[in-house]
Amino acid sequence: MSGCATRDRSFIMVSEPGGDRRRPSGGERVVVRGGLARRQGGEEDFRWRGEDVSRIEGFSDAVFAFAVTLLVVSLEVPKTFDELLATMQGFFAFAICFYLLFIVWYEHYKFFRRYGLSDFLILCLNAALLFLVLMYVYPLKFLFTLLIDELFGFAQNETIEPSQVPQLLVIYGAGFVAVQIVFVLMYLRAYSLRAVLELDARELSVTREEIQSSLLNISVGLVSVAIALLGGAEHVAWAGYAYLLLFPVQAINGRVMGSRRRRDTQTKTGADGD
Repeated sequence: MSGCATRDRSFIMVSEPGGDRRRPSGGERVVVRGGLARRQGGEEDFRWRGEDVSRIEGFSDAVFAFAVTLLVVSLEVPKTFDELLATMQGFFAFAICFYLLFIVWYEHYKFFRRYGLSDFLILCLNAALLFLVLMYVYPLKFLFTLLIDELFGFAQNETIEPSQVPQLLVIYGAGFVAVQIVFVLMYLRAYSLRAVLELDARELSVTREEIQSSLLNISVGLVSVAIALLGGAEHVAWAGYAYLLLFPVQAINGRVMGSRRRRDTQTKTGADGD
């Protein structure tokens, strides 16, 4: 109408890693996410496509929070100093379990920040992951409580027979492997949608690195399970030591893939310079 002020519907060009995109300004200042996504997201070589927290992530965070409460040493406030000391003896095991659970949560968080996927397959895989987390909270707590009690002499009575220790490590290893399998399937799903997600060469390399990382974890977990099953109580300690292999194999995987990305970047820079 002639009596009304004309609304500003001009368009501006927003530079993003996936290309320039036109957005209506609407007379307001537009916050450019694309150019800052790498710095704000904490990753220099991956653009985070998950912007707002989805309902899947909200529900998942609630499940992880509930899992943490199941790890708590005691839900009751100690009434005496002796009870306080007894409670504090469980803090070492709680700290280890909390750290391991945090690693799973962070990998989950990183996946949804990177790809922002919420299709039916991811929904099912996420549900499977949450089920495994809740299923193995108590075996995780039992294992590390037993380990800390034996290490520091906190154990006051026998909680497990020596012949049952291999079974405990098999249960732990099965849960560890199952969680890693879910992450492999989730990253394979993201990789299959690489064209839709517009993943660039570096992002594809990072995605392959994550798949390889989970496969290496699965291999180590299976080695531990095999030792526990075949070695018996006499060699059960080696089933636990097997998890120390995670550190060198993951370091090698990260170094190799990182070196490839740097080499590809240098090659591309040289080609652009020519």
